[in-house]
Amino acid sequence: MEGDTFSGLGNGAQVDHKVLQTFQKSFVQVQNILDQNRLLINEINQNHESKIPDNLSRNVGLIRELNNNIRRVVDLYADLSCSFAKSMEASSEGDSAGTLRSDGKPGQKRIRPG
Repeated sequence: MEGDTFSGLGNGAQVDHKVLQTFQKSFVQVQNILDQNRLLINEINQNHESKIPDNLSRNVGLIRELNNNIRRVVDLYADLSCSFAKSMEASSEGDSAGTLRSDGKPGQKRIRPG
């Protein structure tokens, strides 16, 4: 990535460095949660295979923690999707506001319904 922009998004839209940092931070959070889930699943499997009553009852809490982590990942991805859509919308509005028509006159900004 050169400078503070990334131009590899289809129509040449540029995403500023702050947006990319936000995405990276979210992806790191997701990866950390997924790593934790892998450890939880391993422990749950070991407890299940042991068939020791205390280990099996411990699995209840571990499975709850796993479910909460999955909810957090879903929320993070939803936030990422929303942030990405907003940044693309802002980028395309910025592009359309400063365009020139084929006759050399300034183009009008698009008005999006809804």
